[in-house]
Amino acid sequence: MSEENQELMFDLLTKKAVYGLDDAEQRELDNLDTGLAESEFRSLEITAAAISMVGMSPEEQLPSHLQARILHDAERFIANGEVEAAPWPPSTVATREIVAEQSSGSFFSWFGWLAAAAACIALAANIWFTRLQPPPEIAVIQPPVVETPQILTPAQMRDEMIRSTPALIKANWAAGNVKELKQISGDVVWSDEKQAGYIRFRGLPANDGRKETYQLWIFDKTQDKATPIDGGTFDVAGEGEVVIPINAKLKAEGPEMFAITIEKPGGVVVSKREKIAALAKAETPSV
Repeated sequence: MSEENQELMFDLLTKKAVYGLDDAEQRELDNLDTGLAESEFRSLEITAAAISMVGMSPEEQLPSHLQARILHDAERFIANGEVEAAPWPPSTVATREIVAEQSSGSFFSWFGWLAAAAACIALAANIWFTRLQPPPEIAVIQPPVVETPQILTPAQMRDEMIRSTPALIKANWAAGNVKELKQISGDVVWSDEKQAGYIRFRGLPANDGRKETYQLWIFDKTQDKATPIDGGTFDVAGEGEVVIPINAKLKAEGPEMFAITIEKPGGVVVSKREKIAALAKAETPSV
C-alpha cells in the first residue's frame, strides 16, 4: 500500500474511532482495507476511549459505540483468561501497553506511528482544553425599540399650537343669517407665522354631505372683501364639540373676520353668502 493510501486509511480510522463514518466514508475505507484495518481501528478506538476518560467525572458517560465495544472486548478477554483485574479507568501506562499490544504487526511504518502519535496528542489536547474552557456566552440580540409616533387629534394639535405659538389671532363664533342656527358657540385660533389655525364650535348641526357642505372663509386685510380666502370645506357627523384644521388656499397675513357658509357638495370658488351659519370677528393678536 502506498504511503498516501496509508495516510488516508489512518485518517478514516481515526475519524471512525472518534466520530464515526458516514456511508461514503465507510465505502472508501472498505476499498482501502488490506485485512489489517480492523485491528488498527481497535487500537485507535481504545486510545480514543482512554483519552476521553481523562478528567471524566463518574457521572459522565462514554459514547455509546465505545462503551458497547469495550464491554464486548472485556467479556471476550475475561472468558479467555487474557486479562487480570486492573484499576478503572485504565492508567496512561496501561493504555500504552494495550495500544502497543493491539498494534503489533501493524502495516504502519514508523512514519505512520509518528503521525498516529501526533494525532492522539492533538485529540487529547482538544478534549482536555474543551473540558477546561467555560461554555461560550450566547449573545442575546435585543430587537431595536421602535417608538410608534403618537397621532394627535385636531383638538390636541390645536392645544399644542396654543402652547407653542406666542402670537395668535383669536375670534369667537356667533350666529349668522340662518334662523335655525342660533345656538352656535366656539372660537378660532390662527397663526400668521405658521399659516395654520383651527376652528372649534358647538351647535353646528350634522349635515348630509351628498346634499351640502360647510365652507370656511377668511376675510383678510390684504384681500378684497368680495373674494375672501377659501379656508376649506368640512362636514359635521354628529353633535358635540368639533375641531377642524383651517386649510387656507392663499396666504393670510391679517385675518379680520371668519365666516362659515352652507354650500353645495365640494364647495364653491366664490360664495353668494346666502346661508351664513356662523361669523367670528378677529380680536387683537395676543402676545
